[in-house]
Amino acid sequence: MIIDVRRQVALKKYTGGFSFRYDCPKNLVLLPSAFIDGEVEVSGEFEIYEDDSVGVTLKISYTLKGECSYCLEEARQKVDYCNEILFVTDDDGENYSYDGLTINLTTAVNDAVLFSQPQILLCKPDCKGIEIK
Repeated sequence: MIIDVRRQVALKKYTGGFSFRYDCPKNLVLLPSAFIDGEVEVSGEFEIYEDDSVGVTLKISYTLKGECSYCLEEARQKVDYCNEILFVTDDDGENYSYDGLTINLTTAVNDAVLFSQPQILLCKPDCKGIEIK
């Protein structure tokens, strides 16, 4: 989950891509009785700019599994999320910062997992909830 900016600049490679799987911390799942089934697939591209800032397009994909928020039956949902991120060498309070040498994507990936989660998990799109007879 590291982009070696110093090495890329030395090789005169100012753009590139990455792809890896990430075992996400369990405490990042916000819905009760839900979990990420398997690993988070992470991919993206980066571009190093003249001012040493680095633009990153981050794409994540994972399956959220747990109890349906309406009827409590088993539910699963595929989540795909894409985000544009800027890493800067001076912490400006608005972007991610890095030391000018390497970028660790862990915090950005964890944030993407948090932002991408649905507010409810349904067993099927038209779930009516618990049926009372």
